[in-house]
Amino acid sequence: MDFLFLLFLSKPLWMWLLFITLVLGLLAFDLGVLHKGDHEIGVAESLRMSAMYIVLGLSFSGFIWWQMDATATAQYLTAFVVEKTLAMDNIFVIALIFSFFAIPREYQHRVLFWGILGVIVLRGIMIALGATIVDQYHWVLYLFAGFLILTGIKMLFVADKEHKIEDNALIRFLKRRLNVTEELHGHDFFVKKPNPQTGRMVRYATPLFLALVMIEIADLVFAVDSVPAVFTITTDPYLVYTSNIFAILGLRALYFALAAILHRFAYLKYALSVLLIFIGSKIFIADAMGWEKFPPEWSLGITFAILGAGVAFSLWKTKSPEAAQVEAPKAESLR
Repeated sequence: MDFLFLLFLSKPLWMWLLFITLVLGLLAFDLGVLHKGDHEIGVAESLRMSAMYIVLGLSFSGFIWWQMDATATAQYLTAFVVEKTLAMDNIFVIALIFSFFAIPREYQHRVLFWGILGVIVLRGIMIALGATIVDQYHWVLYLFAGFLILTGIKMLFVADKEHKIEDNALIRFLKRRLNVTEELHGHDFFVKKPNPQTGRMVRYATPLFLALVMIEIADLVFAVDSVPAVFTITTDPYLVYTSNIFAILGLRALYFALAAILHRFAYLKYALSVLLIFIGSKIFIADAMGWEKFPPEWSLGITFAILGAGVAFSLWKTKSPEAAQVEAPKAESLR
């Protein structure tokens, strides 16, 4: 059993295995028990699922404190909150993708579930590469920080613009390379149908699979912002990865509740822009003040203050029915 204590990315192997086992166990419980059959997930069920994941994510900070220290715990909690809030923008895109492909609510959980498996693998690869680069070239953190500041400034000017996927190059590429059905076939990602030209049975992808691919790509795009943001909070890959996965698990569970009230958070994007600028500036502030690192407790408090202000302002601006009325994205044909 000595191999369990071998170091992998600065932490004993057993700590990594424990976390992966916990996450896979949660997913197995989710699909095998809670959602064994297809059904539409309501707001109440969505809130219960999200609360479960949030409690587990916050409880995991106790394990961090036990195995590491209070500073690591504060860094984990800050990273958890930052990732959860930065991923909020992803919810808007997921809702647009489901609407574009006309995916019924009873099948949306299946897409998000399999999407989580992709996130676990892809985020792991990105974080491992990022940790290796930062360990060898510490100055890369300054590039990350500068990138976040520029991204935050850019988001301030484009936050009110809508995402559009009608002319997405990836959709066109997939439809050229794959046989794609015009209609859904239950919850199947692939089906076998006769080729209209040859009559032979061939495998077709369904719109459900295209929605899954688009959501995975969207997560990769958003990870370009969120992963560097967390690396400016902590360079410990274990804290970065565990906070990322727990935050995404909870947010995907919360999707079904948030999808009904996304219009009430229309101004939250501005707060996310300010948050990115703050996170990017921390490393420069610490250098200017002569600190070894920006105090994690301050970072957590300021993060909550920015997000709280964004949520409060959004709820205030959209409190009237006229202000809250936002046209839902229209489902369009795949033709």
